[in-house]
Amino acid sequence: MSESGRIPNSEHESRPWRINAIVPDFTLEDVWALPAEGGADEFPALLEMVGALDPGEADSLPTRALWRLRDLLGRWFGLGEIHVEDGTGPEAVGELPIPGTAATTLADRLPDDLRGTAVGTDFGSLPFSPLYRTDREAAAELSNKTVHGVAHLAWVDQGDGRYRGQLAVYVKPRGILGRAYMAAIKPFRYLVVYPALLREFERAWTNR
Repeated sequence: MSESGRIPNSEHESRPWRINAIVPDFTLEDVWALPAEGGADEFPALLEMVGALDPGEADSLPTRALWRLRDLLGRWFGLGEIHVEDGTGPEAVGELPIPGTAATTLADRLPDDLRGTAVGTDFGSLPFSPLYRTDREAAAELSNKTVHGVAHLAWVDQGDGRYRGQLAVYVKPRGILGRAYMAAIKPFRYLVVYPALLREFERAWTNR
């Protein structure tokens, strides 16, 4: 399996993903190569694996602690929770306008051929609402008091019939609070949360 971890944003931006036309006003925060490789028809398995992840129950103690701390701070300061039981959080997508717009969801931007394609996609305890799904990519959005974000999952052609999973994160912070929050959590995301989640994902993908 090829090495996983953070990769240059340009690698993602160089490909004709459908998400590019949907979030031109969002910032591509980072892109991660996932420890998941397989054949052309295994993208559904990748989505199922992502939906089964629960950072609040991760093997990594620091990851569990940070995830639960974020929920605690969310309840204290009205930021909304990031761990949910049914795929929708206290501030579900559709309640807060996307920064700089009057719309509350990116679903309004979907072209006709992508509407309704995410029916049946489930992100489990992760607070994301599915947007669309094709045979090679899928996107879901998150909305809370700090940011409107998008997780983009892709199945990237590596040649010779092999594909690799990839995660791209797009964000649109909500004012000063949102920008400060994103800056504050960046070191923890890069040094603790993402590396631990990638290790858990690798174990789950290998043992699936």
